[in-house]
Amino acid sequence: MVGTAEKPLLVSAIKGKKVERPPVWLMRQAGRYMKSYQLLCERYPSFCERSENVDLVVEISLQPWKVFKPDGVILFSDILTPLPRMNIPFDIVKGKGPVIFDPLRTAVAVDEVREFVPEEWVPYVGQALNLLREEVNNEAAVLGFVGAPFTLASYCVEGSSSKNLSKIKKMAFSEPAIIHNLLQKFATSMANYIKYQADNGAQAVQIFDSWATELSPVDFEEFSLPYLKQIVDRVRETHPELPLILYASGSGGLLEKLLLTGVDVVSLDWTVDMAEGRQRLGSNIAVQGNVDPGVLFGSKEFISKRIYDTVQKVGNSGHVLNLGHGIKVGTPEENVAPFFEVAKGIRY
Repeated sequence: MVGTAEKPLLVSAIKGKKVERPPVWLMRQAGRYMKSYQLLCERYPSFCERSENVDLVVEISLQPWKVFKPDGVILFSDILTPLPRMNIPFDIVKGKGPVIFDPLRTAVAVDEVREFVPEEWVPYVGQALNLLREEVNNEAAVLGFVGAPFTLASYCVEGSSSKNLSKIKKMAFSEPAIIHNLLQKFATSMANYIKYQADNGAQAVQIFDSWATELSPVDFEEFSLPYLKQIVDRVRETHPELPLILYASGSGGLLEKLLLTGVDVVSLDWTVDMAEGRQRLGSNIAVQGNVDPGVLFGSKEFISKRIYDTVQKVGNSGHVLNLGHGIKVGTPEENVAPFFEVAKGIRY
């Protein structure tokens, strides 16, 4: 059973429909472990080229689908893709990750940030999503994604990945008006970007707030939660049935606050016991996750044990099986196959 005739299994599960097993997909499905992707990178070494060429985006997005047939096929892109069009140039440097050329650290710099117009500036995203829908033919859900305002702002102010977010915290605590201006621009832009992705074929969209959990609960309530809620509310106005998934790594201390955003699915990382997470979140919201990515370095028996443990703790509804984070560098590709085999063999 793929779901209902109208909806893929993943969407049906999120919406609380009765399904025979939990749908399964992996964050970072390509890239970190697939040899086919690594070979493609040798031919096209620039990430921007790979992520802005429609044919390459579709090919890379479909690589895991063709091998493992996950229940979700996520668009190959990056949460920072909108930045250059918003007047924030960046590049992804091998071994270092994203680098913002001119970090945003003044009111003037933030004032020069433009709101994102996806249909004009990233038409290749819409084209790729449409092609993915045709290729997958409703046998899996096509997933889009965006970065959350605080996470995007963190990259832009810090200038790159950061261990302690000292620069954005300094701005937030000493010049809050500047950071709120930037966060509002991202909230408006990402709401529009989600709508654009949905209009072009995305059947669910995941919001990544990777850095928000570096905030204390009181600061999360000021600098992240209102903007996440605003995005959800704006999307609901025009796309009330679009499933929205929220992922924030290290969110164990904030689960109840994540509920307040109004998303359909809260994705848990592996540091939260799934039974405890389900209890704290309640039964009126779907959950995603949360197998430790390191489990994929283990034997098939070990992988199977952890999958069954996770599924048993969630219960037999409202669960999207996934890792608790992106797949790790060096994960054996041959260990990914049993993950999907075991997951797809489960029956409630």
